[in-house]
Formats: sequence, structure tokens, C-alpha cells
Amino acid sequence: MGTLPGRKDIPPWVKVPADLKDPEVLQVQTQLLEAMFGPAGSRIPYIEQVSKVMLELKVLESSGLTEVLVYGSYLYKLRAKWMLQSMAEWHRQRRERGAVFLRLVLLAWARSCDSLKLPSASAPFGQLAMNVCENVNCRSGT
Repeated sequence: MGTLPGRKDIPPWVKVPADLKDPEVLQVQTQLLEAMFGPAGSRIPYIEQVSKVMLELKVLESSGLTEVLVYGSYLYKLRAKWMLQSMAEWHRQRRERGAVFLRLVLLAWARSCDSLKLPSASAPFGQLAMNVCENVNCRSGT
């Protein structure tokens, strides 16, 4: 049996106290919270309204994770938990793909710096990016 949430503004679709007893709990990387819920949790009210649940976030300090507690009727809780897990996984994979792409771009940039004698990494980033773009265009045209 879970503890009752500390929120004062319990949405009207959540039946008190029946729906507040046993929340579904999932853990999400704290880094993904803004991508999932918007800046400062701005999308939480919309997600709650559409899902007919109430969400509560509890940051776990030592692990870099945040617990998302989902309150509501049984089926709505399960559906919302599944949706949030899917969102978290999608954002995690998207962030991972972005990191891989960035590594590939930096590797290509480093190779082009070596082979084309471009400015070193200490030059301003904007100028480096222009040089790399110009050289990529030149190479693709030849």
C-alpha cells in the first residue's frame, strides 16, 4: 500500500481515496524528464488529462533516476505506465542516436582536419564548421 500523494490539486477524474492507494511506479532517467514532460513539467497537466491519471515525480538523488508515480483507476494506470515507459525508451534511443551521430561527425571532422590541414580544434567553432562544410562540398563535387 502506497502513501498518499502530497498534491493539493487532485484532478477530478481521480477518485479519492480509492485511486490513490496503490500507484504504478516506473523509474526514468532524470535526464529524460524535460524531453518527456517539457520544461519545468509543462506537459504534465495535459498528459494527466488525456490519460485520466495523476502523476507525481520523486527524484532519487543518488541514482540519477526519478520515480514517476501514476495514480488512477487500474486500467488507466497500466495504460499510462506503458505509454510513459514507451516515451522514455523512445527519448533514450533518440538521445543515444544523437550521441552516435555527433561522434561520427567529430570523427569525420578530425580526419578532415588531419588530411586537409584545416585549423586545429582551438579555432572558433563557427569558422571550423564553415571550413568543414566548404571542404565537404568541394570533395563531393570532384
